[in-house]
Amino acid sequence: MKIAILASGSGSLAQAIIDAQKSGLLDLEILALVSDRESQAIARATHEGIPTKYLPMSENRETWNTDLIKFLSGLNPNLVVSVGFMRVLSRDFVEKFPTINTHPALLPNFPGAHGVRDAISAGVRKTGATVHWVDSGIDTGKVIVQKEVDVLPEDDETSLHERIKIVERALIVETLRHFIANGIPGRI
Repeated sequence: MKIAILASGSGSLAQAIIDAQKSGLLDLEILALVSDRESQAIARATHEGIPTKYLPMSENRETWNTDLIKFLSGLNPNLVVSVGFMRVLSRDFVEKFPTINTHPALLPNFPGAHGVRDAISAGVRKTGATVHWVDSGIDTGKVIVQKEVDVLPEDDETSLHERIKIVERALIVETLRHFIANGIPGRI
C-alpha cells in the first residue's frame, strides 16, 4: 500500500506511522508528507528521509485545492492519511483520494478543531479517539474505529489531549494494519 500523509502540527501521529513502517509493523510506502505550515511534522519526515511538500494556504482557496490535488495525483497514493491536518478538504479532493483522519473525540460528538476542549467544557466523563473517513464536511465521515478515554477530574485540555494522542497513535497504526491485511474498504 502506498500512502501520503497530511499533517499540520507536531507530527507525533505521523511519527507513529513512520516508526511502525520502519519497524516492519506496517508494510507500506510513505510517498510524501504534505503540510500547510512549516511544522514539526515536516522536520520529522525530512529527518526520516521521507519526501515533503510545504503547501501553505493561499488567499485563493481554489488554487490551493488544485495545487494539493495536482501534487498528490503525481504520487498516486492508494490512501491519504490525515493526522493533525487542520484544513477541510474539498469535495473534489475526497472524491479523488480515499482519505482517513484521526480525531481526538468520539465522533459524532465534539467535531471540529477543539474536540478536547469541547469535551471538557461539556463535562463528559468519557471521550476518546476516532479514525474516520473524510468527506467534505467537518468530521462527518463514516467512523472506522473508536476507543474511549476516561476524562479524569484533574484533567485540563493539555493533559487529556496527551492521553488521547497515545490512543490516536495506536488506532491509526491499527487501522493501517487492517487495511494492509484486508484491503482498503469502501467509504460508505
